[in-house]
Amino acid sequence: MDVRYPRPLRPGDRIGVTSPSSGVPERLRGRLDVAVRDLQARGYEVVVGRCMDGSTHISAPAAERAAELTGMLTDPTIRAVVPPWGGETAVDLLHLLDFEAIGRAEPTWVAGWSDISTLITPLTLLTGVATVHGNNLMDTPYRTPEGLLSWLDVVTAAPGEPLAQTPPGRHRSTGWDDYALHPEVRDLTLDTAGGWTRLDGTGDVDVEGRLIGGCIETLVNVAGTRLLDTRAFAEGDDLLVYVEACEDNAFTICRNLHGMRLAGFFDRAAAVLVGRTKAPDAPTLSQTEAVLDALGPLGVPIVADVECGHVPPYLALVNGARGRVVHTAARSEIVQTLD
Repeated sequence: MDVRYPRPLRPGDRIGVTSPSSGVPERLRGRLDVAVRDLQARGYEVVVGRCMDGSTHISAPAAERAAELTGMLTDPTIRAVVPPWGGETAVDLLHLLDFEAIGRAEPTWVAGWSDISTLITPLTLLTGVATVHGNNLMDTPYRTPEGLLSWLDVVTAAPGEPLAQTPPGRHRSTGWDDYALHPEVRDLTLDTAGGWTRLDGTGDVDVEGRLIGGCIETLVNVAGTRLLDTRAFAEGDDLLVYVEACEDNAFTICRNLHGMRLAGFFDRAAAVLVGRTKAPDAPTLSQTEAVLDALGPLGVPIVADVECGHVPPYLALVNGARGRVVHTAARSEIVQTLD
């Protein structure tokens, strides 16, 4: 499948904000306001949708969320869509989204992660439109650590410009910032040292392919369906598949990864990138052992502790982009090219 990249975002463009999964509780609206003002300060017009209620786990009934998201993605005046964050049940939108209309429309950038990967990964696989797995709207006010790129860095990049990222060597080990008390927080707490690790063996890694992936706990629910058909998408190309665990214990992650592998999700993988996680080990199985048990039979490099999970900081990955991953004793880097 040919990958289509939305044109770079420019000052004056409109950015749509909607919550396809969870909305924003009233006590956290201050952070939402800060994030919106930051986008406006960069010269963008921000359009906040109606599906933003945060009183339950969903921002609105599924039909309303699907209609608003589809509307924004087919509106030629909206050049990017970013949700406040993820949630729990975005899967209820998949049978309601008009993927054909979205595919016919001029491509629009969509950025997000966690439960939003339930939507953006199928969107890329079904329509060929590149999407961004990276920080979301509520993360946007944070200063981007040296070596990484934010979703805004990606969507404003010139076509064909190499997007290189290197791990900063530090991450957050515990806790989250309290947006109710500190809505304007801009500095990520990165209190623990640590870089990428190769799980499947030793030796240098230098591999290329198209990027695709997302959150294990949400994507597993559509594995084996047309919504997650990476084989048809690859059409003979190698893939760099990235996955990350949010909160499920190692037994569940092990089962989920086995199921995704049996469903063909990793069939074209030239390497697998695994996000750093705080998800718990099981009594007799660690998260690392779960990954190796399920994905070791692939016989490809498995690089873990990548900044694409639920542990800050966040590395922006473009579904559909061509990527090159290098991991040696002296250097870790991923370079993406939007072509």
